[in-house]
Amino acid sequence: MPLTNPWLAGPTPDGELPRERLEERILNLLSTQNMAVIATINPDGSPAATPVRYYSLGFEIFYSSWNASPKSRNLRRDARVSAAVFAPLVGLASSRGAQLFGNARTLERDDPEADGYWDPAAVGSGARMGDGQGAS
Repeated sequence: MPLTNPWLAGPTPDGELPRERLEERILNLLSTQNMAVIATINPDGSPAATPVRYYSLGFEIFYSSWNASPKSRNLRRDARVSAAVFAPLVGLASSRGAQLFGNARTLERDDPEADGYWDPAAVGSGARMGDGQGAS
C-alpha cells in the first residue's frame, strides 16, 4: 500500500514520545499539510467546525477569513479555538494528526504585526499579499 507521507514510514509510537521527538513530528505535520478544521464557539455555546486552508510558522497556524464570517464573529466574541490538522493516508492505514488548542487573535491587514504572517501566505500561494494580488 503506497504511503502518501514518507515521514510516516517509521513505526507508530507505542508510548509517550520525548518532547523533542513529539515537537519534530508536529512541526513536520504542520509544514506538510495545508488544511485544518477550526472549531469556534457559537453564541449559543454549540461548536462550529469549519475547514480552512492554513499556513504555519512553527507551532502557529494562520488563515484568512472574512470579518463577517461566523468563525470570525465567534472569535471576536470568544477567542478560544481548537484546530485539527491531519495527514490522510491511502487505504487501510490510519491517519495521523494533531489537535491544537489556544486563543486566537485577529490581525487586520494594516496591523504592523500582520506583516510576519502575510509573507509566508504569499509564498504558499504564489502571490505576495499587498502587491495588488490576493491570496486565499
